[in-house]
Amino acid sequence: MNPDTANTVALAVSALATAGVILRPRGLPEAIWAVAGAVLLVAFGLLPWRAALAGVQAGLDVYFFLLGMMLLSEVARETGLFDWLAAIATAHAKGSASRLFLSIYVVGTIVTVFLSNDATAVVLTPAVAAAARSARVRNPLPYLLICAFVANAASFVLPISNPANLVLYGKDMPPLLEWLPLYLLPSVVAVAATFLLLRWSQRVELAGEMVARDVPRPRLSVGGRAAGLGIVATAIVLLAVSAFDIPLGLPTAIAGILTALLTLSVERASPLRIVRGISWGVLPLVAGLFVLVQALDHAGVISALAGEIDRAVRLWHSGAAFGAGITIAFASNLMNNLPAGLVAANAMHSAQAMPELFRRAMLIGVDVGPNLSVTGSLATILWLAALRREGIKVSAGAFLKTGMVVMLPALLLALGAAWLTR
Repeated sequence: MNPDTANTVALAVSALATAGVILRPRGLPEAIWAVAGAVLLVAFGLLPWRAALAGVQAGLDVYFFLLGMMLLSEVARETGLFDWLAAIATAHAKGSASRLFLSIYVVGTIVTVFLSNDATAVVLTPAVAAAARSARVRNPLPYLLICAFVANAASFVLPISNPANLVLYGKDMPPLLEWLPLYLLPSVVAVAATFLLLRWSQRVELAGEMVARDVPRPRLSVGGRAAGLGIVATAIVLLAVSAFDIPLGLPTAIAGILTALLTLSVERASPLRIVRGISWGVLPLVAGLFVLVQALDHAGVISALAGEIDRAVRLWHSGAAFGAGITIAFASNLMNNLPAGLVAANAMHSAQAMPELFRRAMLIGVDVGPNLSVTGSLATILWLAALRREGIKVSAGAFLKTGMVVMLPALLLALGAAWLTR
């Protein structure tokens, strides 16, 4: 097979594997399609096995990060921390659906900012589902949608708020005190716009909704307190390592493991329930996506994109940045924002000139853009998995209907704020 034909076939296999992740034919898990695509690329000699291994190794920090977050979530779930938090949130609503909606959005923003968008999907979604049950609402979906949308909208307040930020910047990640002037205003705009648009999109469902007032607050066990302390300690650790420009993955995994060990120790419980409850399929899914990106690099796609970036920057600086942000936002929904961010990062690193405004626009597109589709970001895929565990199904069409109202205005406003603070 000549090189051109091999590259074409490799691109076709990568595209089909990505489509499988997005569409989930026959309801098969997303990980199966990503891993199958990666295996086929190597088996047919379309991607050298050393390049595939390099792709898997490139995601090591992300794997550790996800492992730590999933451990924290499962420990909190098993110890009843979610049910306790749900009762507090429901009581605070005082019978008002609008107040419950706002409370959940504020909590979701805080969790995303200090623990990452994946934590919001994994940790907060079960708590919101429990709150909806406690409040005896007609339809829990408006409240659960918050977990998905705020997870992306608030995911660039801090460097730690989204693993995609680590992917896009790589070793060039700005320290915390340099990050805030670049992204604080755009992120505040994205969070506020997403709230207003999401609340407006759910106005019919929330109209006349009565939230139960007489919700008993369960007693928080010693293990639940230990899990809560572990989550708070993890947030502090992540802020500290971010300030010192240390990779986040391993500290997160260590914090999750220590929290799990502490909780199991005080409750004298078996670790098997926690191990069984973790969505282990997420890890091979991410590894497969990293390999698919390696295939794009091997086929010359990334070098071609780097050349286009150079030309766009030279021709039209600010306009090119806006166009790049919008393009990567929609690309994230077509191929998931993690591989989209990897492709963009590799292309930007290969480009000769890279104005900061261009990089900022790309990051905003990667973070906010996925609010259009259910497979736009890893956080939303994790959110869907959490919903399935709760026995709740959300169709791609229903999510897209809301995403079309929310995503593009929030994205454009955030890009405008980035331009104002250039």
